[in-house]
Amino acid sequence: MDATLIDAALALLTLSAMEIVLGIDNVIFIAILVARVEDAKRERLRRIGLLLALGMRIGLLMAIEWIMSLTDTVLTVMQNELSGRDLILLAGGAFLIAKSTHEIHDKVEGASRPADETPKAAAGAASVLAQIIAVDVVFSLDSVITAVGMADQVWVMVVAMVLATVVMLVSAKPIGDFVEAHPTLKVLALAFLILIGVMLVAEGLGQHVSKGYIYFAMAFSLVVEMINMRVRKRAAPVAHSEPS
Repeated sequence: MDATLIDAALALLTLSAMEIVLGIDNVIFIAILVARVEDAKRERLRRIGLLLALGMRIGLLMAIEWIMSLTDTVLTVMQNELSGRDLILLAGGAFLIAKSTHEIHDKVEGASRPADETPKAAAGAASVLAQIIAVDVVFSLDSVITAVGMADQVWVMVVAMVLATVVMLVSAKPIGDFVEAHPTLKVLALAFLILIGVMLVAEGLGQHVSKGYIYFAMAFSLVVEMINMRVRKRAAPVAHSEPS
């Protein structure tokens, strides 16, 4: 095989894996958002959200020269030079932190709400879709910049993004259903999103944080929570079998 083709194949495999990993937080956020709409609309909104994310990634990739121009300074605040990319990351990080904190608050307050109090109505599809688009912009920008740094051929980047989106489309519903069925896991997922939001704000302020640390913390916390879920599942039958 030609050396160029081999390099392209390796880049495609590596970038596809990286895009899938980077897409996990996007899938989790979409899953939490669509949980607020009516059951009949969830799957359609989930697919629209992921397809919009793919469209944005490919669109930004085609406008790569414009993406690179976002590194030019457009604003200086307290001796910190902020580029267009920094402003997008700051806005996206703040949005993630605010939205995830609100969702955690609603989860806690909802659990303690009196039985006779009327719960909130399901969120509107248009509102949820607008929030999905807003966060897709941030995640797409991060994804495209990562892709440009890992591959040289545009077709490799596009194929990797399409493959990653296919994987996300297939796994989005099972992940969403699993997160929604386990309240503690949902809170953990929201905590992850707050962590990612803090990382985006730090990146926007010029403080680089290795994503490896973030994903390791997420994986470790997830393993611990899985063990807790298994312990609770085993303890439940014992508790029911004890005489009252």
